Amino acid sequence: MKKIILFLGFCLLSNFAFPQQNSTDHNITFKLKITEMENPDSVGILWFVQPYEEGKTVVNTSYFPKTPDVNGLYQQTLSFPDSLIGKTIQYFYTEIHENYDNKGSFVLDKSKNQDRHESWGFVDGMEMKVKATQMLFIVPESSEERTLLAKPYVGITTDKKPVKKLFPIKKTGFSTASIKNAATALLESLNEQQRTNCTFPIESEEWRRWHNIENWPRAGIVLEEMNQVQKDLLFTLLKESLSAKGFQKSKNIMSMEAYLATLVPGNDRLGGEKYWFTFFGSPSDRAPWGWQMEGHHLVINYFILGDQIVMTPTFMGSEPTLIETGDHKGLRTFEIEEKKGLDFYLSLNAKQKKKATLWHKKEFDFNRGEAFRDNEIIATTGLPANELSKKQQTVLLNLIEEYVGNIREGHSKTKMEEVKMFLKETHFTWIQGDKIDGPFYYRIHSPVIMIEFDHKLPVFLWDRSKPHPGPVKTHIHTVVRTPNGNDYGKDLLKEHLELHHKVLKQ
Repeated sequence: MKKIILFLGFCLLSNFAFPQQNSTDHNITFKLKITEMENPDSVGILWFVQPYEEGKTVVNTSYFPKTPDVNGLYQQTLSFPDSLIGKTIQYFYTEIHENYDNKGSFVLDKSKNQDRHESWGFVDGMEMKVKATQMLFIVPESSEERTLLAKPYVGITTDKKPVKKLFPIKKTGFSTASIKNAATALLESLNEQQRTNCTFPIESEEWRRWHNIENWPRAGIVLEEMNQVQKDLLFTLLKESLSAKGFQKSKNIMSMEAYLATLVPGNDRLGGEKYWFTFFGSPSDRAPWGWQMEGHHLVINYFILGDQIVMTPTFMGSEPTLIETGDHKGLRTFEIEEKKGLDFYLSLNAKQKKKATLWHKKEFDFNRGEAFRDNEIIATTGLPANELSKKQQTVLLNLIEEYVGNIREGHSKTKMEEVKMFLKETHFTWIQGDKIDGPFYYRIHSPVIMIEFDHKLPVFLWDRSKPHPGPVKTHIHTVVRTPNGNDYGKDLLKEHLELHHKVLKQ
């Protein structure tokens, strides 16, 4: 198959200037919806009659128009001669710039309409295969980062076009004064150099320079270098900003990191205090400001405007998920998120499970919303919540609340009200192999929230006798995002700045 793909790629390049014209007889129209691929270049169809024989089989090439039609579809009609009736036609969709390929096949039958309406993106839409998600490493201040940040920020979308007016500036009725006071006390405890190192303008791109891995070059001040008074003040800020549940989860992740450091003694970048903190703007009752916590398996972005809060992107993970020795022996992480996700899936009937399941194998990592994926295009997949019973919808909302409930109580209620408003537009996606007790992935996706849970490939802890161990339940990543432009509170900030500008002009 590799030889075929290489040959097809050669054919595409060699035929780029001179696409072949096929004879007339039996027409088939291909309508292609391209998702999760920005600015596709020279999308084409390459087809041949099976079986493929190297050096003998003729590969035909045709190109779609450069731009899609009003329905967002790339459309092309091919004519096949009557002599091919009954033959199996193998075809590939190919995008020359990124060298993607995507295949399908059919038996030519003149007695029926064989027009094909398909999609191509993270899910190929034909064989229901998906691509592994690759972790991105964009080094701060590099040319690659400058190129990335030069692109307009739009947020996570389903089609590159963010839904507008989802996040208006409004009163929530829940004060943020205690968070402001805790942040002010912490900043006042720092010396001048520490404050310089950890404070940035509210519009700084430093917001987007976070990563989960332990050896990432980070800005700000690190917990392990603070004195005890500063550490206490920092944990007061976390306690005021998070719910009791969210605060405990954060501390549990830190404890697990300290435990991991004992299991991997050669890595001095691991530890329970390897967390950096930065502040954006100045703590205020009215002006926008925020803070960020960043380290291995724990990243929190926290934006405040008046009494509104946006706590995304939030990344929480763990490897391992159980402490077997020491002071915290018996501590488990993500047990609830794991169980509630599986219980919800098991509550579905056979038809619902089939619709929810994106793929039937769990062979690699799937999270789509991790570091440097702020503009990720994630098509709607899975089971829509409007096809759930009332009882199932309640279970789904309880699962969502497990994540939303990490923020302080009043604001979590506000966010859940927002989630409920878009419940009918919420989708649940599931990926798992044949064994129900095996590793899995799930995604909850709506216009106002995206939640991911992924059993990952092991990194630090795995049986070295297994060169390809596959995903394990002892390594978990979770991500919470606000799609359509309001991660980091960016949509709220944009509205605030536009309003402020109008006031100044008046």
